[in-house]
Amino acid sequence: MSKLSPKLSQQLAFLQELEKLKAIQRKTTVKPDNNRQENSAEHSWHIAVQAMTLQEYAEEPVDISRVINMLLLHDIVEIDAGDTFAFANSSELSGQEAKELAAAERLFGLLPSVQADAFKALWQEFEQAQTPDARFAKAMDCLLPVIQNMDCNGGTWAKYRVSRSQVLQRNRHLEKIAPRLWDYLLEQINISVQHGWLQDI
Repeated sequence: MSKLSPKLSQQLAFLQELEKLKAIQRKTTVKPDNNRQENSAEHSWHIAVQAMTLQEYAEEPVDISRVINMLLLHDIVEIDAGDTFAFANSSELSGQEAKELAAAERLFGLLPSVQADAFKALWQEFEQAQTPDARFAKAMDCLLPVIQNMDCNGGTWAKYRVSRSQVLQRNRHLEKIAPRLWDYLLEQINISVQHGWLQDI
């Protein structure tokens, strides 16, 4: 019987834990699959591919490999902390930041220390959104639901009575990091308001 090294045992434990991300449901629905709820693992994969596809629209130079790594890691904390709706009210979001930090400590802590530190640093960089890579990653995370909601006649925007100003605020990173995608967003918001999918406030 082969013996696993301590390092490999830790890495495998982390990978096994990631299976739980597939059980974290989001508000966004998957139109081609009878509008079932999307899970967070699917979302992470989709925005990583979106970033690869749209990287040419980044106004600032970005390291797309780092962006993809951030996007693949950014929602892992939801295994412990759960998903929060982007437009939830402040009472629903209360304590979420502390929950996510504790989740990052536990989940990335399953890995060998050097890898744990590197993954956690990428997660924190994404959360702080201060670097060009993190701002582009954050913009990609926010843009995909726009595309999905437009494809579903307003989707969660219409269902939860989301406003124009909320969507603009959530996607603010696009304006500087990817102006052409910001223009696309503005067009979609105007269409959504005209259709009544977004509240005009």
